[in-house]
Amino acid sequence: MTTETPVDTDSRKPEHLDWLLALTAIPTAAGHEGRVVRWIEHWLDNRSGFVTQTDPHGNIEIRIAGCAESDHPIYFTAHLDHPAFVVEEVCSETELILSFRGGVMSDYFPDAIIRVHYADDAFSLCTIAGEHEPTPEGEKDERPFKLYRAVGGRPHHAELGDIATWDLPEATIIDDEFGGIVHTNACDDLAALAAALAAIDELRLAKNAGAEVGDVRVLLTRAEEVGFIGAIGASKDGFMPKGSRIIALENSRAFPDSPIHGGPIVRVGDRISIFSPELTGAVAKVAERIAGGPAAPTASQKMSDMPKWKWQRKLMAGGACEASVYCAYGYCATCVCLPLGNYHNMANLSEVQDGSFNGVPRVGREYIGVDDYYGMVDLLVGCGMDLPASPGFVERLEKLWADKRFVVEQSPESGRA
Repeated sequence: MTTETPVDTDSRKPEHLDWLLALTAIPTAAGHEGRVVRWIEHWLDNRSGFVTQTDPHGNIEIRIAGCAESDHPIYFTAHLDHPAFVVEEVCSETELILSFRGGVMSDYFPDAIIRVHYADDAFSLCTIAGEHEPTPEGEKDERPFKLYRAVGGRPHHAELGDIATWDLPEATIIDDEFGGIVHTNACDDLAALAAALAAIDELRLAKNAGAEVGDVRVLLTRAEEVGFIGAIGASKDGFMPKGSRIIALENSRAFPDSPIHGGPIVRVGDRISIFSPELTGAVAKVAERIAGGPAAPTASQKMSDMPKWKWQRKLMAGGACEASVYCAYGYCATCVCLPLGNYHNMANLSEVQDGSFNGVPRVGREYIGVDDYYGMVDLLVGCGMDLPASPGFVERLEKLWADKRFVVEQSPESGRA
C-alpha cells in the first residue's frame, strides 16, 4: 500500500509546526480571544490571496481569493478559546477575583499557581486561595461563572478583563519513535486552528500553482468553552450558506481505543449526537484514499497489512463539540479531531476521576502527537481538493448486488413460499 496526498506538504511541515507551537502558547479565554485574533491577522498580512469577513459575534471566515463562491462550500472550523480565568474584580494590589470560563474539575484549583497576563504582555504570578463567596446576607450572585480569589506575593497591575492562565512550563517536543509528542499549554483548540490555517494555506498554494480548488473556507469561532456561543450565533444568523459542508476540528480526550499516534480521528459523533453520516463517510473516504487502506484491519487483514499513514474512526463520546451545534441548526456537519492528553490541562485525569490518584491533583500541559497533527493537515488538504459528494456506499452495494445476486436467485431456497 502506498500513501498519497493531493498536495506535497512535507517541505512546509517545519513551518506548520512553528505555527502550532506559537498559537498554543497564546493566552486566550472565552470572550477574550483578542491575542489569538491578532496573531491570525498578522499571519494573513504576511500572505496574499485570502479574503476575510467577520460576523457580529466576532467569528472570522477566511476563504481563498479567486475561488468561485458556491452554495455548498466546505468549511474547516476551529474555536479560538481555551479554559482560562478572567479578572472580574481588583480588590487590592495583591488580591483579585477571577471567573473561570471552561470545564475543569474543582479538585485542580486549590493552591494552584496562575499567570495574570497584562496588555503589555508582561505577567505576574498569583495563587488560587479558594472559591469566592461574594454575597452577604444570603444574596444570590447572578454572575454566570464560578469565581475564585487569587492572591499574589507582590503588587500587580491587573485590570478588569485581563486573562489568567495556569502557570505551566514552556512548550517542548519529546522525541519518540513516532515523530514526537508536543507538550504545550493549550492544544484545545489552538492546535486545530493551526491545522486549519496550514491546510487552507496549502490549498492557496495549490491554486496558485494551477490546481483546481473549490470553495473551501475556514470558520474561527469564539466562546466555545462556555457553551458553543460563537457557533450558535453563526448558525442562527446563517453566516454560513445552508448548503455548507462543515468539518469541525477538535482536540478530544485520548483513550486506549483512540490513542495518540493513532492518527487524526474521523469522529462520527459525540456525547450529544451522531453527526451527518454522508459527510462523515465522505471524510473517511478521503482518509482511506490518502492512507491506501481502512482505519482498522478488517477480519481478513493482519496489522502488518495496514498503511503507514494512520487514521481513526471513532465515536468519541467523552465530550461535545461544535459539529452537534451545526447539525442541530440544520447544517451538514461532522468532526475531525486530534487525540489529546491532559484534556483541559487536567493531568492524571482518569486516576482523579476513579479515586485512585494519591496526592493533590495538579494541572499539566496538554499534549498531542506531531504525526497526528501532520495527519490532520493532510486529511484537510485532501478534503479541500476532492471531498466526494457521498462516501460511495450505495454504489458499493449496487456492485455487490450485480456481482453476487446469483447466490440467492439460483439457490434452492429461492421462490419458496
